[in-house]
Amino acid sequence: MKHNTIALILGGGRGTRLHPLTAVRSKPAVGVAGKYRLIDITVSNCIHSGINKIFVITQFQSTSLHRHLMQTYRFDAFSNGIVEILAAEQTQESESWFQGTADAVRGSLHHALDYNPDTVLILSGDHLYRMDYELMLEQHWANDADITVAVQPVPRVDAPRMGLLRADEDRNVVEFVEKPQDPAILEKFRAPEDLLSASDKSSGEERFLASMGIYAFKPQTLIDALSDKTIMDFGKEVLPQSVGVRKLQAYPFSGHWEDIGTIRSFFDAHMAMVQPDPPFALYTPKWPIFTRTRSLPPAQIIESQIRNSMVSEGSRIIGAIIEDSVIGLRSKVRKGAKLKRVVMQGADYFDGERAKPGEEDDSPGIDLGVGENSILEDVIIDKNARIGSNVIITSKSGHPDYKGDSYYIRDGIVVIPRDAVIPDGTII
Repeated sequence: MKHNTIALILGGGRGTRLHPLTAVRSKPAVGVAGKYRLIDITVSNCIHSGINKIFVITQFQSTSLHRHLMQTYRFDAFSNGIVEILAAEQTQESESWFQGTADAVRGSLHHALDYNPDTVLILSGDHLYRMDYELMLEQHWANDADITVAVQPVPRVDAPRMGLLRADEDRNVVEFVEKPQDPAILEKFRAPEDLLSASDKSSGEERFLASMGIYAFKPQTLIDALSDKTIMDFGKEVLPQSVGVRKLQAYPFSGHWEDIGTIRSFFDAHMAMVQPDPPFALYTPKWPIFTRTRSLPPAQIIESQIRNSMVSEGSRIIGAIIEDSVIGLRSKVRKGAKLKRVVMQGADYFDGERAKPGEEDDSPGIDLGVGENSILEDVIIDKNARIGSNVIITSKSGHPDYKGDSYYIRDGIVVIPRDAVIPDGTII
C-alpha cells in the first residue's frame, strides 16, 4: 500500500439482537459458514487490501475472540505485520468502560498511533462482505478528504435502522442522519442516480444511501473529532458534526454487504450460502477468507442424501437426509436423522477427547451432534450441543419469541444454545 494505513476493528459489542449465539461470546466471535468466525471476514479483507497493521478493539465477553485471533493470525519474523488486541482498560484518566464506537476508538487510539500512520481505517468486526479497502482509500487520498465513509444504497425497509446521508455530484457529504424514523426526513435521503450507477445498484427501485460503518480518517482529524469526551458514537455524533466542518466524502461500494446482527438475518444469510448462486461466495480466486488451520480428517458421508448443503471437515454423517443446511466442524449426524434448513455450528472437540485419565467417555449420556431418527427444521444449533434420538424440532414461523429450558425461539427460528443437551424423544 502506498500509504501507512492502520486498521481499527471494533469488536466489543454485546450483540444482544443475536442472543443466544452471543450468550458466551462477543458478536465478532460468532461462527459463520460452519468453520469461520465473523471477525475473519474483516481481517481477511484487510490482509488482501495490503493493510497489515490491524488492531482489534475488544471489551464484552472477549475471551474466545482473543483466543481465536492469537491462534489464527501470525505474521512471520520478516514481516512488519501485526494483528494486535486492544482490550478495554481502565486508566488514570478514565475508569469507565467504552460507551460507544467513538469512545472505544478514543480509549484505544494512542496505542495504534505509535505506528505513525497517515490514514486510520475504522471497521466493524461483524459484517458479511468482501471489499478491497485500497479502492476506497485511493479516493480518500486523491480528494484529500478528512473523512471518507463507505456507503451503499439500501431499500426503504432497511433505511430507518441505518445512518443515511446525502452527497453532491463530487461525493461530498452535505447531510447525515442516524436511523431516521420520520418518513418526511427519510424522503430527503433518496440515493441519486449517479451514485446508484457507481455502486452498481441501479435497479429502478427507490434506494437510500446508507453508511456501512467503514470510515477512513486523517489521524489528526480523528484526534480532533474525539477530543470532546462527551462524544460516544460515530454515527450519532462524529459524522453529523463533521458535515460542513470537515471534508467528508462518500465512497460508493458495489459488492454484497450485510449486517447479520439478528437471528433471522444470520439464518437467512446461511440459507443463501447453500444456494447454487449465493450473493456472498465463500471463495473468490485470490481473495480467500482466512481462519484458524485445523488438523481434522475429511468429512465422512456414508449412505446419506445431501442436497444444497455445506459439510465442514471432521464431520461424520451416517444414513441421514440433509437439505439446505450448513454442517459445521466435527458435526455428527446419525442414522435416520432428517435435517432441513439447519445451521449446525459443530463442536470444539470430539467425544472422548476431554475424558479424564482412565475414563473412556466424557459425554453426559448423549453424544455430541444429532441422534438417530431426529427431525429438525429451521433450527440453529450452537457449538457442542447434544441432541438425542427421536427428537422433533419443527419450524416456528410466526411464533412469538420464547425461552425454553434448553432452547430459544427467535424470529421464528429455534436456537439450541451452546453446550445444550436435548433428551431423547423431546418435541419442540
